[in-house]
Amino acid sequence: MENQVLTPHVYWAQRHRELYLRVELSDVQNPAISITENVLHFKAQGHGAKGDNVYEFHLEFLDLVKPEPVYKLTQRQVNITVQKKVSQWWERLTKQEKRPLFLAPDFDRWLDESDAEMELRAKEEERLNKLRLESQGSPETLISLKKGYLFMYNLVQFLGFSWIFVNMTVRFFILGKESFYDTFHTVADMMYFCQMLAAVESINAAIGVTKTPVIPSLSQLLGRNFILFIVFGTVEEMQSKAVVFFVFYIWSTVEIFRYPFYMLSCIDMDWKVLTWLRYTVWIPLYPMGCLAEAVSVIQSIPIFNETGRFSFTLPYPVKIKVRFSFFLQIYLILLFLERILPISERFQTKNVTVFGA
Repeated sequence: MENQVLTPHVYWAQRHRELYLRVELSDVQNPAISITENVLHFKAQGHGAKGDNVYEFHLEFLDLVKPEPVYKLTQRQVNITVQKKVSQWWERLTKQEKRPLFLAPDFDRWLDESDAEMELRAKEEERLNKLRLESQGSPETLISLKKGYLFMYNLVQFLGFSWIFVNMTVRFFILGKESFYDTFHTVADMMYFCQMLAAVESINAAIGVTKTPVIPSLSQLLGRNFILFIVFGTVEEMQSKAVVFFVFYIWSTVEIFRYPFYMLSCIDMDWKVLTWLRYTVWIPLYPMGCLAEAVSVIQSIPIFNETGRFSFTLPYPVKIKVRFSFFLQIYLILLFLERILPISERFQTKNVTVFGA
């Protein structure tokens, strides 16, 4: 009896220049894989969901690809790489809008468009940096110095924020809610140190030491330091409010995962648990941090109005008094536009991209 032809499970991901397909078939030998008229044809004998059988599928790509697929066989699967003819991001894999039932995203390799662009730029910058360092001589020495410098910076920041996090946690368990009201006087000096030192990150990004985009790095630095030095640092009435605890605690929680991740990256280590935490913890904490910062600004507005601190009067003939609270209200709008909206757009984009075929 002739074996029944079945369709295997296929998982896909993309970069701007390549498509990646992972076919869930084990013990495959000599598969027939080709691309004709922009359609990928696959046929192979292997062990899949329906046992040992002949499996095949056909996929018509959304846009033009090069007709030379490259595949690699492993004991458990077949990995296929297809080059796009034009380097660009696809909204889905197939020409047909409805996703085939056997096709699903490969979340092990999946990146959304913005992450893929950053990866592409990082690879290009890495290639250019490698060429530049090779032309300068002793590239290993320069790279080692750079990694050592970045490792030490991230280590210092990790220790600083860890001290803040542990101090606040211990005091909370001992004193309970009472610890909320003297947080500033307990950990402010260390927070001042860490946030002033964070300016190094924006400098590193600006001069090309790291691949971090300059604008997001500078935006976070200025936003945090505005809250720390202006809203909290110059207003004694704010220093005894509970919101200081939540702002400092959220900041330190995010950083005790971020900086160790960067430290391990400096020595080419990848701890998957830490990587997962680094990119997962910020999902709830980022909007919570923005909310806490917004609450602190709102609570400070009546105080600035009452004290008149940083308010000024325009010169004659206008003679209009400009209250500092006006700038705080503008800051709240910018906080929403710069931090909250990009998060919602990122999730919306990612949901559409990941679950589209």
